[in-house]
Amino acid sequence: MLVLSRQRDESIMIGDDVEIIIVDVRGDKVRLGITAPKSIPVHRREIYDAIQREKKEKKEAEKQPEAEQKEEPQAQQESSEEQ
Repeated sequence: MLVLSRQRDESIMIGDDVEIIIVDVRGDKVRLGITAPKSIPVHRREIYDAIQREKKEKKEAEKQPEAEQKEEPQAQQESSEEQ
């Protein structure tokens, strides 16, 4: 992890497209301004984590119907064999 010290109105560049500016410092709070292309999503960590959880839950929910469809033909085949 790179750790940098910055004062108010100073900035940090990430690549050529992303600039992080220290807008204000009050006590233990730091306000940041972020300039980035629209193609680069920028989120607070807790929002990012929530988005990732939703994606994972959606992916798992999509897998469930597939698993149920695979089980159904086997159940039908087993009942046919019993007759």
